Amino acid sequence: MNKLLQILFLAVMICGNADAARTKVKAPAPFGATPSPRQMAWHDMKFYAFVHFTTTTFRDVEWGYGDAVPDEFQPTKYNPRQWAEVFKAAGMKGVILTAKHHDGFCLWPTKETDYCVANSSWRNGTGDVVGDLSREARRAGLRFGVYLSPWDRHDLRYATPAYIDYYRAQLRELLTNYGPIFEVWEDGANGGDGYYGGLKEKRTIGPGYYDWPNTSFLIHSLQPDVIIWGAGGDARWCGNESGYMPEPNWAVMEVNGTEYWNPAEVDVSIRPGWFYHASEDDRVRSVDNLMQIYYESVGRGANLILNVPPTKEGLIHPTDSATLVAFGKALKREFSHPLKHSAIKSLTASNVRGDDKTYDATRLTDGKRSTYWATDDEVREASVTMMLKSPQPLYALQLSEPIQLGQRIAKFSVEVQTSEGQWQQVATGTTIGPQHIMRLPDMKAQALRVNIESSRACPLMNELVLYLPPKP
Repeated sequence: MNKLLQILFLAVMICGNADAARTKVKAPAPFGATPSPRQMAWHDMKFYAFVHFTTTTFRDVEWGYGDAVPDEFQPTKYNPRQWAEVFKAAGMKGVILTAKHHDGFCLWPTKETDYCVANSSWRNGTGDVVGDLSREARRAGLRFGVYLSPWDRHDLRYATPAYIDYYRAQLRELLTNYGPIFEVWEDGANGGDGYYGGLKEKRTIGPGYYDWPNTSFLIHSLQPDVIIWGAGGDARWCGNESGYMPEPNWAVMEVNGTEYWNPAEVDVSIRPGWFYHASEDDRVRSVDNLMQIYYESVGRGANLILNVPPTKEGLIHPTDSATLVAFGKALKREFSHPLKHSAIKSLTASNVRGDDKTYDATRLTDGKRSTYWATDDEVREASVTMMLKSPQPLYALQLSEPIQLGQRIAKFSVEVQTSEGQWQQVATGTTIGPQHIMRLPDMKAQALRVNIESSRACPLMNELVLYLPPKP
């Protein structure tokens, strides 16, 4: 009898040790470059506004030459609260203002030049568009950012060392006087013809003129959480101004053999131009076109910054505002009907890391971004299958990777099982990153399978959301 008890005790100990071993499976190590905390917060923004507004607006041109006098800036019905409310209604999370465009005119009372709103008769020289919009944005629950053009077609100092000191002094003003800034836009304009203090000539600069590393150091020392778009390296241009992110979209960039995290931002205007032109009032993008842009930018893992230029009166035009409000409603409706967890019969994977429940496929639908499905280290191809309790109509699918551990997945496909039991491929994709959102064919499915066909390291996913058609 004692012998039998010993055997049973040993069996219990062995099973207990095996269970303990399974719960101590080593988590996947980060792979390649990973985002900083400020970049993680920026990825969460997804969609925000751009505002192009300066003396250029009143001259009905796209690029100001730099010779306009401050008094030309005269918005008669100026209402930045209206701007912020429209952006909020559109589903945006923030707004970036052209505090100074290429014309050099400054929308705040800078102490560094007299070429600013302080020397306009508008509001008797007390105007401050940067201050007004930063305040109204935060009132509406939006984050605020600034665009400060490196090229200045007005300033006599441009293309000399003194201009860099001037540029940095203005950055210091913007980053210390207007609260938290989520993004600084450093446009890549690199000189050309301009007013330049009345000389009216062409000026060129060398590749190291702006000394971006030291400028970026200054920006981050003043606002540690800010994202620098452009030369600073926190985020980059998508490569076009047409409203789409080319695929594949890797946030991982390599320079001289070293990888770093440099995600893409898609910039596009709601109108053909970046500044307001009355001649374009009938050329405002439609709700359907904006939805297509959303799928081809945010849906491909990029952030979307949509330009909405105020009129000469200082208002968002009624056509633009009506379109944006309608788009905000359409965006809510588009993703209003996710498949309920109770409709899922099972969620399984072809491989689970260490056969540990901590990393199984159910993590994809637990609503927690910190948990994820993971495979064993040597795996590069795997699949996840979602069986449904009853056939469901398809509409859209959203996938996400836990990018805090790097971007891995390079190619995937989606299959659905019809009520007849046949598997049918309905979509393919390349990268996933922070999110990949795609529409699915109009059909019913008994099951859905995501096949990871190529991955730079063991694939990880933290979200799989199946959207059903929006309710009428």
